[in-house]
Amino acid sequence: MPPWGRIEKWFNDNLNVRAPMKITSAEFIKSVADQAQLPREPFPHIAFVGRSNVGKSSLINSLLQRKKLALTSATPGKTSLLNFFLINRSFYFVDFPGYGFARRSREERSRWGGLTEAYLQNESRLKAVVLLIDLRHGLSEDDQDFLAWLHLHDRRVIVVFTKADKLKTSERRKKLNEYSTALPGVAAEHQVAYSVVKAWGREELWRAIKSLI
Repeated sequence: MPPWGRIEKWFNDNLNVRAPMKITSAEFIKSVADQAQLPREPFPHIAFVGRSNVGKSSLINSLLQRKKLALTSATPGKTSLLNFFLINRSFYFVDFPGYGFARRSREERSRWGGLTEAYLQNESRLKAVVLLIDLRHGLSEDDQDFLAWLHLHDRRVIVVFTKADKLKTSERRKKLNEYSTALPGVAAEHQVAYSVVKAWGREELWRAIKSLI
């Protein structure tokens, strides 16, 4: 089946955004160091971005119900390239390098910054950016700047508050209410509290992704 046929079949099978997401296949395809290496298929892309060590790889594994598809590490800054994962042979997840981590050379940060900025600004297949924020710490200055930059370039954003299980229920609700006011342009249904450990937020995040893809 040609690429567009597979995409159409996926849409037809998943038109109901409230239906549970069925993962039939998920595979790592490649790591990309420059735009010439980007996958060529016309499949939609979903990017996962956030500060270093916020849990992007763990979130991807949780969403796909795989243990080690995306490699995780306790060391901030492990992901240094754009990592592409093909899901259901119909769309890509893109795992980004974490921002806000200083233990890299200026040349490395400049190179990655150029790649990620060009991709986020120009890639027509990019349908949504999933911005991860540690619920315990809230929006950093880097997060706020990055969110403003995404809005400037008309990118659709889903905000995921990670590590929600680390807080008591009352504190979790308080922080979610507080942070929601700091997210202009992000609809309530595109704000998700997530816990990889407790499996909270998985279906809600899939609904948000499907509504934009």
